[in-house]
Amino acid sequence: MKYLCVALLLAVAVSPMSAPAAASEPSVAAIDRAARAAMSTYSLEGMIVQVRSNGRTVFQHGYGESMTGVPATTDMHFRNGAMAFTYMAVLLLEMVDQKKTTLDTKLSKYFPNLPNANKVTLRNLANMTSGYADYVYQPATLNGTMLYPFRQWTPQELVHIGISGKPMFAPGSNWGYCHTNWVIMGGVLEKITGMPLAQALQHYVLGPMGLRQTQAFTTAYIPHPILHSFDSERRSALGVKAGVPFIEESTFWNPSWTTVEGAVEVTDITDESLSLEAVGNGKLLSPASSAAQIKPHLIGFGHAQSGCDACRPGTTAFSYGLGIMLVGGWLAQTLGFAGASGAVAYLPSQKLTIAVEATDGAGAFDEHGNFKVGLPANNVLIGLAKQIAPGTMP
Repeated sequence: MKYLCVALLLAVAVSPMSAPAAASEPSVAAIDRAARAAMSTYSLEGMIVQVRSNGRTVFQHGYGESMTGVPATTDMHFRNGAMAFTYMAVLLLEMVDQKKTTLDTKLSKYFPNLPNANKVTLRNLANMTSGYADYVYQPATLNGTMLYPFRQWTPQELVHIGISGKPMFAPGSNWGYCHTNWVIMGGVLEKITGMPLAQALQHYVLGPMGLRQTQAFTTAYIPHPILHSFDSERRSALGVKAGVPFIEESTFWNPSWTTVEGAVEVTDITDESLSLEAVGNGKLLSPASSAAQIKPHLIGFGHAQSGCDACRPGTTAFSYGLGIMLVGGWLAQTLGFAGASGAVAYLPSQKLTIAVEATDGAGAFDEHGNFKVGLPANNVLIGLAKQIAPGTMP
């Protein structure tokens, strides 16, 4: 199953020719050609692409279909995946700026009964160095999400699964991507702010960022218009033989397992772009807190180790800030859920933003229901970045 995992790279549809670019801006025609080619290359059902330069949208277009006979348009909503981690990190840093906590505060202040709570800091949670096992890859979650895609999971269940798994490493001794960190963080933020997480994020982050289409839901609901998704991952689990056509409507599979309740969000392509621009410009944070989030402090830290597929060293090509991926000079975030993938990246040095949301067609899966390309939106974004801003994307 495709999870909200780290990608190791990484309103109405506007006609691609209706927004002519200035000489210093990306070529609209070149972006359109690359996007159309990607639709075929990755067997996509639908795709939304947006490019912004200096805070201005210079290109946006929908390709393919949301459903049969329903074109994909740029105002459609979809799930925003790990962008929720970015928002929670911003909220945490706002609380640091308000001196309500610190990054070095131990988890034991808020949840003393969790394993290693006296050793794990809030920074460890936010930069993926806590060492907790990732509940996503534990059998209870793998089996549950595959066989019961409409199940409603609770944060307590997810944390229990995570802390019951074998730790990846001792706290602070390595780096490993882990969803368990952010479910725990959601509970911490509720204690610090004294608000339900969804309310705190809206008050401190989403509203001040100017996001109008991003909100959390406790069910699988997505407001209209919707970019629908389709999936073949459950073929083997359901015993569907190779060669038998099989693809499911997966738009409303329950995303409650993906992160903590209150941060399971939907969005649109413009809010995705605005989010990383706000993070990259430090819109809501002090200079010190912004630097803590987006500077590559983990370069040279971490290492591959046996038994930890997620463990890796931080490099100039890829490292992690606080709730955000650092890909060369780009700030990036991704999603992957139920036949949909998304990627958004912001290059502060050029004030350039690229956002892509894609849904898989039947040809994106092999005869066993496996993805031929893990997160196609990442590949599309990387290709566009290398064309628009040569030499900036590793």
